[in-house]
Amino acid sequence: MANVIEITDFSAPELDVYARLTEAQLLNRFEPAKGMFIAESPKVIHRALDASCQPVSLLMERKDITGAAREILERCPEVPVYTADEELLCNLTGYHLTRGVLCAMRRPPLPAPEALCSDANRIVVLENIMNPTNIGAIFRSAAALGMDAVLLTPGCSNPLYRRSARVSMGTVFQIPWAYTPQWPEEGMRLLKEMGFKTAAMALRDDSVSVDDPSLMGEEKLAIVLGSEGDGLTNDTIASCDYTVKIPMFHGVDSLNVAAASAVAFWQLGKR
Repeated sequence: MANVIEITDFSAPELDVYARLTEAQLLNRFEPAKGMFIAESPKVIHRALDASCQPVSLLMERKDITGAAREILERCPEVPVYTADEELLCNLTGYHLTRGVLCAMRRPPLPAPEALCSDANRIVVLENIMNPTNIGAIFRSAAALGMDAVLLTPGCSNPLYRRSARVSMGTVFQIPWAYTPQWPEEGMRLLKEMGFKTAAMALRDDSVSVDDPSLMGEEKLAIVLGSEGDGLTNDTIASCDYTVKIPMFHGVDSLNVAAASAVAFWQLGKR
């Protein structure tokens, strides 16, 4: 039976995770073992549970206890479930719970990059991508279009930020990911030692097309995508084996990084 707790005190410390802690505070860089994240929506929560993420508590409208969240509660019978009517929850969180259910969870430990890439053939490297929506969309495309893993530089937005996880539809829990060592020097060295050719997605005169036969024939390939504004750094592009472009028409000079990732993954994931 669900451990349902009616909210009567907005200032209760157990509600801080939903109402008062920022994403940076939840991340808890100084004590990573105590870090948490918020999974939003039943689909995202189910995929996090499938990935063995540990739930701490749930927050939902009263109607969802026997509705959208029923199966979640069956999976988490001992976890505290904080509830109230929609208006009260809106006052607590500052927005409407349009997806009905929030779950505070412990952050899982991340694998080492070497372990992540050991059995992979197609991986994604994200350099300094800051928009959580773009991170989530890239993960969703990577999972759907055959990528084996994702590496992120420390300048990237965290994939477990609430918006990233929600936009990804929970695929941040289905495709393995980790942070690179010092980038690009150490990260590139690691990729080369593991047998990966690297493909920088960049609009350069010396770029090859994304459907170039030599690129398509690589057994192990790392697709490297850069930040929303400036793209990849010159050092990263110079370190890559290929510079790759997506042909454009009608005078369009580039795609959003999330859209470009989907095109690249679809083409380069074929093998």
